[in-house]
Amino acid sequence: MDIDLLLTMAHHLSVFTLVGIVAAEFALLRPGLGGARLQQLARIDRAYGLVALLVVIAGVGRLFWGRTEAGNYLGNHVFWGKMGLFVIVGLLSIQPTMALLAWSKPLKADAGFVVPEAAVRTSRRFIHLQLGGLALIPLFAAAMARGYGA
Repeated sequence: MDIDLLLTMAHHLSVFTLVGIVAAEFALLRPGLGGARLQQLARIDRAYGLVALLVVIAGVGRLFWGRTEAGNYLGNHVFWGKMGLFVIVGLLSIQPTMALLAWSKPLKADAGFVVPEAAVRTSRRFIHLQLGGLALIPLFAAAMARGYGA
């Protein structure tokens, strides 16, 4: 099996996993969040960070060791649009992560702690925006695969 195929497989699997994790966060982040569900959401969010790192590692691997020369990507404005979207999605993920960390503290002190609804709504907006950004990334990838942006 060649390295390009392995890197492509790792990249695609990690991207699909990342989307699934963000969707799971969106599904779990609901009014009444507390207790075991809050702890579960915190674990899922940690997995999100690890999987995002895998996306980057596999993507950079494809850039430098894949079949397509790095210059084809680096000189392509559609590639940079895709990278910009990924960075925006990453930046949007900071608020929910910080909120989960903040909510974990009162949960440790009070097992009956429930996240205020306004805080849940705010974090859901950020996750909703992340999902929107993630939905656009494959459009950029499809355009690149057909030679656009070069």
